[in-house]
Amino acid sequence: MTTTTGARPRMLTGDRPTGRLHLGHYVGSIANRCALQRDYQSHFIIADLHMLTTKNTREDIANSGANARDMVLDSLAAGLDPELSVFYLQSAIPEVMEINTLFQNLVTVPRLERVPSLKEMARDAGKEEMPYGLLGYPVLQAADILCVRAHAVPVGKDNAAHVEVAREIARRFNNLYGETFPVPELIPAEVPSLVGTDGRAKMSKSLGNAIYLSDSPDEVRRKVRGMYTDPNRTRADVPGTVEGNPVFHYHDAFNPDTAEVDDLKERYRTGRVGDVEVKTRLATAINAFLDPMRERRARFEGEPGLVDRLIVEGTEATRAAVRATVRDMRRAMGLDAVYASFTSAAQRGRRAVSA
Repeated sequence: MTTTTGARPRMLTGDRPTGRLHLGHYVGSIANRCALQRDYQSHFIIADLHMLTTKNTREDIANSGANARDMVLDSLAAGLDPELSVFYLQSAIPEVMEINTLFQNLVTVPRLERVPSLKEMARDAGKEEMPYGLLGYPVLQAADILCVRAHAVPVGKDNAAHVEVAREIARRFNNLYGETFPVPELIPAEVPSLVGTDGRAKMSKSLGNAIYLSDSPDEVRRKVRGMYTDPNRTRADVPGTVEGNPVFHYHDAFNPDTAEVDDLKERYRTGRVGDVEVKTRLATAINAFLDPMRERRARFEGEPGLVDRLIVEGTEATRAAVRATVRDMRRAMGLDAVYASFTSAAQRGRRAVSA
């Protein structure tokens, strides 16, 4: 595992420990994480404080440890190199919460209310009203990004607006107190988002419409067979719609045989291929995509204690970097000077009394 020192710029991204990672995570961020890991010092947050905005029961918290291990294992299976990756547990770095508190004063409520994904997150979590913590989600995310002074943030479409808030906060802090943070660059995904297998919403753990990176070949085939497709197509000889059809969206994302995909689209439009063949070929393509991940996962699972060691060492290294950030922030803001003035006066007073 790398440390946080070195000349390379830093990258920060991560996930909430609410379950296993799925294909939507892969196209939204993990693909870029793997592609960029040698160009950046790669920090991956296990965002358990963010989890509390929608999942905060004792059971949720108790399950977060196992979910975190699965997430790290999924990430390694997807192609992250454990020698290049710094995984860390958000709640184990209390300095992040101090940064979050200082950042809260650099953004307004109306600005946060314009972040489009927050209402969607509240709705998906069954919240009738917006929790305070969820409204401040982008501010805490800014603290995550800037606490390691990240230069790049590879994210999916749903988090792009959050990163923009972080960029605004970095600029505002620098303007008020002096250059302290790089303004992080958002690195968008090639596939902006991935609709779930139900065709009704984006792929999501909570909605049960996900194909997981750790799914077995049989699980993939079962989920693909049940995928939503053109509802107006009652028989194989009826011309179907390709545009907006989740099955073809997945083919475009995961089937590298473009000639096969083009042929399937043409025959689908003209009523010369059935859903069964289209889905069978898709399941074959997805399983071929996941097979190398399955092999890597089995290899990493065979190294006892690897995941726990990566999390502990990564958290310790990251906390050292975050402490340095807090120190520089307090100095830039003049907070340390205020308390120093009190300590100096108190010392003078003690000397005067003793004299």
